[in-house]
Amino acid sequence: MDIPIRIHPIPQLPPETTATPQNLPFSSQGAEVILGNIIETEQLVIPVAPSPTTMFGPRGACLFANGLLWVSDTGHHRLLGWRNLPTKDSQSADWVIGQPDFSHEGQNAKGTTGRSTLNVPTGICSCDEGLAVADAWNHRVLIWKNLPEDNNVPADLVLGQANFIDNEPNRGSQQASASTMHWPYGVFYHQGRLFIADTGNRRVLIWHQFPTENGQPADVVLGQPDMISRNENGGASPTAASMRWCHDITLWGENLVVSDAGNHRVMIWQGIPTENNAPCAVVLGQKSFDFVEMNQGVYYPSASSLSMPYGVGVAGDWLIVADTANSRLLGWKKVESILSLQGVVADGLAGQINFQSKGENRNFGLPKRDSLNWCYGIKICGNTAVIADSGNNRILLWQFNNS
Repeated sequence: MDIPIRIHPIPQLPPETTATPQNLPFSSQGAEVILGNIIETEQLVIPVAPSPTTMFGPRGACLFANGLLWVSDTGHHRLLGWRNLPTKDSQSADWVIGQPDFSHEGQNAKGTTGRSTLNVPTGICSCDEGLAVADAWNHRVLIWKNLPEDNNVPADLVLGQANFIDNEPNRGSQQASASTMHWPYGVFYHQGRLFIADTGNRRVLIWHQFPTENGQPADVVLGQPDMISRNENGGASPTAASMRWCHDITLWGENLVVSDAGNHRVMIWQGIPTENNAPCAVVLGQKSFDFVEMNQGVYYPSASSLSMPYGVGVAGDWLIVADTANSRLLGWKKVESILSLQGVVADGLAGQINFQSKGENRNFGLPKRDSLNWCYGIKICGNTAVIADSGNNRILLWQFNNS
């Protein structure tokens, strides 16, 4: 499912510090609320058996203005829902979708694919009054027209498949099309437009108007020259238009942002592209469009490098990137022209003590309220950051003081 990690046999010394570490404006007390198991000192492993309070590798979460929260509990193949914003650690979920109850797990509930079954759910986002979920290993996106507020509410719409029963990648074809998907991991909605990171096809699909029919074809493709191609980086060397492992999507002001984890970069377009294969304007994490090495080719990270960035989120002027394999969050502040962002260092950091550190939970210790372990997702609603801290099997609700 994920791209293999290449490890240098002899780690190089950390590079000279090129930027003064500045904490992102998160609460200094760490996460106010932690959902999932809290590790005790004497514990050696994290229990991952399904329950109303546990999670296994959650990869996405979506908080709504009314306090309702939905989480993709990826490893348990289910969604967990809270009717109100949780206020205490390990608070039990109120609802489950994808399993018959809180104690069961398994792909498609160990049965056949249906309107409320899931197989590796990942990205999740609000769609006006509804909800969209990337059901990655069923090679589809499920859409609820209204926010589900009960157990196993069936989805109203499916994209990537012609119906709710089928689940073959690209509907069984060796080629992609405007209406098929292969491992879609990210979803994003903005003012009637729907964006999907069709990860296994190495592309982003855009619908100009919100889909109304099952299997409705996309209008625009990014990352590929046409709707049928699906090669890594378009079958050639990396460019400003190509992708290897796109995973998450957001808008930073009016500009489209895509995390291209396989190329260890974040791509930013000026505005929202309307033509197929439109090149991005700048990338974060790499020196140029054709350079795609992990941490820019050295073992230790820096203030301008990335290693498998999976998540992107926006809070006011800040673009926050979940730099997943470096177990940290990096933040860039909006500038007058995005063209000036090429190659610049990050303005803020969370999860590590400095820009050259990358150890899980900082020093490979037990999780702390302000540490991270392979963080996959970051979304911010109001002043609350919702972080899918996947390697720690938990969700962090952490105040972001964007003043």
